[in-house]
Amino acid sequence: MLTSPMPTQEAQFPDPRGPLGGLNSARSTSRLEQIARLRARGIGDHIGLPQLVVCGDQSAGKSSVLEGVTGIPFPRQDGLCTRFPTEILLEHSSEDEIINASIIPSRNRTDDERRSLVSFHRRLQSFQDLPVVIEEVSRLMGVRGAHSEVGPAFGPDVLRIEVRGPVGLHLSIVDVPGLISVPNEEQTDDDVQTVHRLVDDYISDPRTIILAVVQAGNDIANQSIIKKARQFDKDGERTVGIITKPDLINQGSERRIALLASNKDSTKLKLGFFLVKNPAPNELTRGVTSEQRQREEIQYFHAPPWKEQSLDPGRLGIVALRKYLQKLLDRHIEKELPKVRSDVRKLLEQTEFNLVTMGEERDSPYKMRMLLTRLAMAFHQLVTSTLNGTYDDLDKSFFASDNEHMSRRLRANIQNLNTQFADTMRERGAKRRITTASEGDQDDSESSESDEDQILVTETEMKGWIRQVYQVSRGKELPGTYNYVLLAELFHEQSSPWINIAQDHLYSIGKIVRNLVETVVHHISPDTNVSDEIMELVGTNLQENMNRATEELNKLWQDEQHHPVTYNHYFTDNIQKAREQGTKDVVKKALIETREQDWNGRMHISNVQMDMDRFLAGLQQRVQVNMTEQACAEALSGLQAYYKVAMKTFVDNVCRQVVERHITRPLPSIFSAEKVAALSDEELVRIAGETPERVAERKRLQELRQNLESSLKDLRRSTTIA
Repeated sequence: MLTSPMPTQEAQFPDPRGPLGGLNSARSTSRLEQIARLRARGIGDHIGLPQLVVCGDQSAGKSSVLEGVTGIPFPRQDGLCTRFPTEILLEHSSEDEIINASIIPSRNRTDDERRSLVSFHRRLQSFQDLPVVIEEVSRLMGVRGAHSEVGPAFGPDVLRIEVRGPVGLHLSIVDVPGLISVPNEEQTDDDVQTVHRLVDDYISDPRTIILAVVQAGNDIANQSIIKKARQFDKDGERTVGIITKPDLINQGSERRIALLASNKDSTKLKLGFFLVKNPAPNELTRGVTSEQRQREEIQYFHAPPWKEQSLDPGRLGIVALRKYLQKLLDRHIEKELPKVRSDVRKLLEQTEFNLVTMGEERDSPYKMRMLLTRLAMAFHQLVTSTLNGTYDDLDKSFFASDNEHMSRRLRANIQNLNTQFADTMRERGAKRRITTASEGDQDDSESSESDEDQILVTETEMKGWIRQVYQVSRGKELPGTYNYVLLAELFHEQSSPWINIAQDHLYSIGKIVRNLVETVVHHISPDTNVSDEIMELVGTNLQENMNRATEELNKLWQDEQHHPVTYNHYFTDNIQKAREQGTKDVVKKALIETREQDWNGRMHISNVQMDMDRFLAGLQQRVQVNMTEQACAEALSGLQAYYKVAMKTFVDNVCRQVVERHITRPLPSIFSAEKVAALSDEELVRIAGETPERVAERKRLQELRQNLESSLKDLRRSTTIA
């Protein structure tokens, strides 16, 4: 049977080991080197970098595809090269070939492990040294292999292979371990999950081009890598399908594979498919070269049954794939580079902010003392401002007037609490409160809830209580009068709720003050370890102030337990007013009883002798003739007058002598520069010393900042490349 003459290799594909005609070699090389340097600096651990990632199921022919694209003969024994990701960087030049190997540690490595892995560098004389290098790298990474049966089967660290020389293209590509369908004797359930997580980490990055290697003989839609690609690239915009092993499909299945390769099957990708033929096992055994592989591949696709499938020559064979990947990566990097530059700039700004937030490095007592002195000065300024009520002098954002920040306005909150304290003393400070009958009925249900210490009584009940106390406290005073003991006992009983009300008020003041201090401390020191230690320090001072305030309150209360003392003229004024009011009430009642109504219906009191006698008789009936009642009435007036004066004095004394003297006035000095100066070196280290974790975090941020600055310079230079 005659066949049409087969086109020569040169007519279909350029020599893969020669220069790529029409490509901007300098630009491509520069772009690849920039991305490679970013990845070597660990920037890829923080932001996505444009890359090509080869992935697929185990035994899908992934290694063969990678070898055909890169020209690197990866060893196939023991699956060593699939134990960890491998980044391959190809840079075409006319110079002699140079092969270097290094390791990029994963982000979860410790500093010591990272230093050990980063220090690994090997210059390979040829690719024949690759198996030895891979075994050495496996040992350093700690993965299970020919050197050891201990350790995980797969690792996240990256082996980086740089090839510079007449390689024919500028390309960067990452190979990841093949997906495992089911566990076996060598690969456990944990190994299966590790590989899947590793592949997911790579292909979930929106800047990763997925090179999905699928075996022609298996149902494409059900292959693991296609499912994952659909999961992370739903629209198929960054997935290239690579169909392998077409020589192993059942006869008659060529049309189905041709439809898939032409992107006309139900599984479609916007970047399409490539169809390649892997070398057969016997070809690998006899050591087929790249040129022989390409020649035999061309012969295979130009022979029946494939030549009748009308396949696009640009989508057939490994050389076509190489050309496409070179252009695809160039376009992808050009598209993503401005975004990468922006992300690097933002990450650098965030890193610098984090370093500023951490404050200066504190590796000596002197630096620790300087830090605490600055914090003490800031504390003094903020606390003084909030105590003075000058909320707009310093940090206006700290004293914002919204509900969230109202707790920071200490003077306003203290004023409000003092007002509430005074109101409570007026309303509930008296043990017995005289009410009308209707008011008493209304408040019965509320009295137990509002204040268990207060008793609502009528005026008659109040007089009865006073009479009872009077009878047991009489001394040598004349009948109709009372001694100071009666007034003292009445007052002590009537003022008994004061101490509980005052203690509650002091507790409320102490609570808002402590909350304010804690807020200020954490505001001036974002380092939680330092702020917590400062709170331990000032917490002791706060408690001492509270103890002194409690002691002062107890002294005030003890003063109230002695005999009544006042020189306030309001006391006599109130007694006089009470007496005058009593007289007015008597006269008023007498007038009411003697008034008459004339024929016009108007009420009036005549001046005839009979009406005057009746008026005087009414007054006489209301004159107190019972000496006990007279004494009790006078005692009630005295109690009410003295209670009012003493209550106002007590409220003022609590606010001034307890709250102001012992709580608010010393507050700015509980954490001061003087106290910092008095701290020993041991105390400084305990309060302001950096933890090993914080030292490590600072070092990590400093290294990241340095790498980001270098990377940003690299990326800025890219704008000058023509």
